Amino acid sequence: MASSKDAPPVVSGATFSPDVSEEFTKVKSKKSNKRKHGQEMDSTESGAVKRPHFPPIAGDKLKGGADEMRKVAVPANRYTPLKENWLKIYTPIVENLQLQVRFNLKTRNVEIKTCKETLDIGALTKASDFVKAFVLGFQVEDALALIRLDELFLESFDVTDVKPLKGDHLSRAVGRIAGTGGKTKFTIENVTKTRIVLADTKIHLLGSFQNIKMARTAICNLILGSPPSKVYGNIRTVASRTAERF
Repeated sequence: MASSKDAPPVVSGATFSPDVSEEFTKVKSKKSNKRKHGQEMDSTESGAVKRPHFPPIAGDKLKGGADEMRKVAVPANRYTPLKENWLKIYTPIVENLQLQVRFNLKTRNVEIKTCKETLDIGALTKASDFVKAFVLGFQVEDALALIRLDELFLESFDVTDVKPLKGDHLSRAVGRIAGTGGKTKFTIENVTKTRIVLADTKIHLLGSFQNIKMARTAICNLILGSPPSKVYGNIRTVASRTAERF
């Protein structure tokens, strides 16, 4: 007869077999998961990953298929210079920028239009700025810089915008800007590397943003009554600082 010690114990209606081994699943911490995930990401990034390749889009597709047109009004005093320099204006617009241009005799406007051969989407803006600069009174050679360079701008303002002057005071202010024989204007142009056109009380500036700022400050000081010698000194000081900076 077997003793009670050899019999397997009964636990709540279920038999416990000593041969079955208990398996414990190890819980992985979140930090280890993050580290492994980061290592996997680094390995995939360092591996041969194909980057998306976007081929250049043609100019006609950027336009949306429709041709654009700009009109630049020509005042009566610029008809003769436009007629004399038409070939110099026509050639860079058609040959370099691949645009169509004509002068409308009825509306007195220079009309510039894109076509299928136009590749640069900004060509229309360059051409309109070029024609506008010539219409304002700049030489064709100076206005051509707007087509060749990207960082040139046009700016116009009136003498009365700086200070409300009338009569002889207004005439003297314009005379201070021009100087004797245009000496003051030429000095400001040479030091600031800009081009200035004086048209009655209107002042037109052509140059880079920083240079236009220096020229505008000098002209405003002359309008407010500063002597030219003091303005020259201030311009040279600012110009030397910017030259050292760049």
